[in-house]
Amino acid sequence: MVMAAETQFHVLAVDDSLIDRKLIEKLLKTSSFQVTAVDSVSKALEFLGLQEEEQNNHHEGIEVNLIITDYSMPGMTGYDLLRKIKGSSSLKDIPVVIMSSENIPSRINRCLEEGAEDFLLKPVQLSDVSKLRPHLLGSRTLLEI
Repeated sequence: MVMAAETQFHVLAVDDSLIDRKLIEKLLKTSSFQVTAVDSVSKALEFLGLQEEEQNNHHEGIEVNLIITDYSMPGMTGYDLLRKIKGSSSLKDIPVVIMSSENIPSRINRCLEEGAEDFLLKPVQLSDVSKLRPHLLGSRTLLEI
């Protein structure tokens, strides 16, 4: 079945900063993405159905085409989320993009080596959002495009 050209891609945005979360949400929606924004890694894991105690709470029917997450957050970091996603047999193919206001090469390299598709420096801009499209399209099969 061929999907309509207007199909909205769904992005899960994770950032503990309300201002940064609202900014990325606005930029993504301006670019016609469907966005779910959460303020912590634990809420992202819950949404994705990866919380150990919440295994049956996965949001059925909601396909996430990309995860964009802040690196530095209290508790678990964006790097921790990346590792959990890439370690999950059902979610490992979802592209993950890390954002950070700190330009630390070793951190950037570690995230990319662990499977991140990209590493964006904050503040994220509309031009950064356009760089996400190839990652999104790469997560879909040709039959779905």
